[in-house]
Formats: sequence, C-alpha cells, structure tokens
Amino acid sequence: MQIFSKRIIAQILCSPCRRVTVDKRFLRNSSTTKLLKGTFRIGLTGITVGALLGTGYSIHYYNKPRAHILNEEITIPTVKEIPDIKPTRVIKNYEDRSGLELTLYQYQTCPFCCKVRAFLDYYGISYNVIEVDPVLRQAIKWSPYRKVPILVAKVDDGFQPLNDSTMIISALASYLFDNNNKNLPEIVKCFPLISYVDDDGIKKNEIMNRYFLMLNNVKYQTAEEINSEERKWRKWADNVLVHTLSPNVYRTKDEALQAFNWFSEVGEWEANFPIWERYLMIYVGASAMWLIGKKLKKRHNLKDDVRQSLYDECNYWLRAVKSKGGQFMGGSRPNLADLAVYGVLSSIEGCLAFKDLLENTKIGGWYYNMKRNIAQHEGATMI
Repeated sequence: MQIFSKRIIAQILCSPCRRVTVDKRFLRNSSTTKLLKGTFRIGLTGITVGALLGTGYSIHYYNKPRAHILNEEITIPTVKEIPDIKPTRVIKNYEDRSGLELTLYQYQTCPFCCKVRAFLDYYGISYNVIEVDPVLRQAIKWSPYRKVPILVAKVDDGFQPLNDSTMIISALASYLFDNNNKNLPEIVKCFPLISYVDDDGIKKNEIMNRYFLMLNNVKYQTAEEINSEERKWRKWADNVLVHTLSPNVYRTKDEALQAFNWFSEVGEWEANFPIWERYLMIYVGASAMWLIGKKLKKRHNLKDDVRQSLYDECNYWLRAVKSKGGQFMGGSRPNLADLAVYGVLSSIEGCLAFKDLLENTKIGGWYYNMKRNIAQHEGATMI
C-alpha cells in the first residue's frame, strides 16, 4: 500500500503532462485491486450524488416564485395629532363643496406633487401647502412614509394621511364622484399596503388598487371600457413619461443648476428656508441630480439624445388624444389621465427642457388648454 502510493505519486509529480500508468505487478495484487475498485466506486457515487443534488437545487431555484407577497397587509391608520406647522401658503376656493380640510406636504416641482395639485385645483378644492426641504425633510419626520406628496385630511377622530400621488387621486376621486356616503378613512381601507420581496430579494411595498376608483355609482361602473383606458394612461404617465424628465432637466451641469434656481424661485425657498439651507438644496441638489440623471438615462433605456425620448413620448400622447376626436383624452373635458400627464409635464415648465419641448412638438396646444381649465376650476361643477 505504501509502495503503491509512493510509485503513483512519483509518476504524477515527474510526469504532470503525461498519462499516468500503473505497473501491472501491482494490479495483480488482489488487495490493491480491491482498493482501486473501492476508490472508483466511492468517486463515482460522489459524482452521482453531487450531480443529483445540483440538479435538484437548480430545479428548485428556477421554479420557486421569483417574488412573493409577505403576510403583511397594512391600512394607513388615522393619527391623533400631527406637528403644528404654519402652511407655506393657503389655496382657498370659496366655491369648494367637497367638505374636505386638506394639507399637502410637497416639493413644488416634484412631478408627483404637481399631479396632486392639478387634481385639487381642477376640482376647485381648498388646501394648505407645506413646502418640504428636499434634503433634510424635517416637515415630514412625523410620518413613517418618507416621500412626498403626503396629503393629510382632517377627520372626526384626528387626521387621515394619504400616501402616493396615484392613490391620493384615486381615493379623493372616489370620495367626490360617488354618493355612497362613505367617509375618507373607509375609502382609504380599499387601498391596502402590501409588502413583497422582488427578484433580487429586496423587500418592497405596493399600494393595491391605486389606479381604481372605489365607486357604487352605476354611471361610473358601467363605463368600464372608458375607465380601463383612463387607468392605462395614468400608468403610462407614472411608469414611462415621468422617467424622461430627470435626464432631460439635468442633462448638463448648467441645466441642472438652472433647474434648481427655478425650483428655488417657484417654491419660494428664499422665504421658506434659511439661506444656508437654500444654498445647500440648490448646489448639492443640482450636483446630485446631474449624476443621477446619467444613471436614469441608462436605467430607462433612453436615447443618446434624451430630448428625443421626451419628444417621442409626448408625440405618442398627442396621437392618442387626437384619436379621441376631442381636445382631451377625456373628450370635451379632461379626465384623470389628462390631469396626470399635465401634472407630470407642469413640473418642468420653467426648465430649458420644456422650452425645447414646446419648440419641437405640438404639445403646447393641449398643455395650455389644460392649464386654463385647471386655473378656472372647471371640474368643480362635477362635484
């Protein structure tokens, strides 16, 4: 045994590139033969077991659910009190018949906040605005939801927060359009928050039903084809159009700085924040968003000329509106899809990208018709 091992090792060490052969004298030895056969069997068994285990694991891995819902369904609860912060400004409509007392926590030029404001203004609803510092976000530290917009409604037992722009609009539309006598907290329960794990093993949250209106009114229920198309374009605004904005607004360092100076002006940062905080938001924000814009261009597969991606999506929208034969996607009146697309685009109205958009597409006609309807609260008559 010892001699056999030494001979084999010597041959391996001395002839690393040649086929290893064993002296026939050793193969005649029965104990040696048994050893070789046993070693062979063990090796073959190991290979077979390894192959079976590997195959079984592969089958299990590729057939297991790539994303799964956790056993978590959360309804946004009412809160007893929130910090008393003086509103940045008050939007008052004396013909408001909604009966709602609302406060909007926002960034003035956030496309999702602009969507909510477009909805509130079109339907003539009064609300308070609290401008949130986009860097420090001190005004929303009370909320576990760390994004804007957050809309808070005063209700009988405290305050009802509503999170996510699309859910906010769907919940308010459900409240306004239907005569089912449901209060706002009851409607909010129809939009539960579901936690799930995505393909990469990251835990994420999703608000269920956020594109749906919770209505008992037969008039709206029977118009399912219209409602379905409206939902389609609301999703398009959230999932496609909005992703063309940042790479265009922050295309160069100069454009990013111009955009943030405009954000400061329209958001009245000079009046609402200390000077050091304002400069922090402008210069740190512009630098960060210029870098982020480059990543977003790649992530969302925009064209090398990102302006062209913006033009293409707006032309796609205009063709769809034209196919309806009216001024708007909703026909003679804007619908929720019109308000969503207008809100997203209004967030860049003071930027160079918007100026180029007007010059290179025909979006201006539809856009300014929308702006006029919203300024005149044309939707108030529908409440």
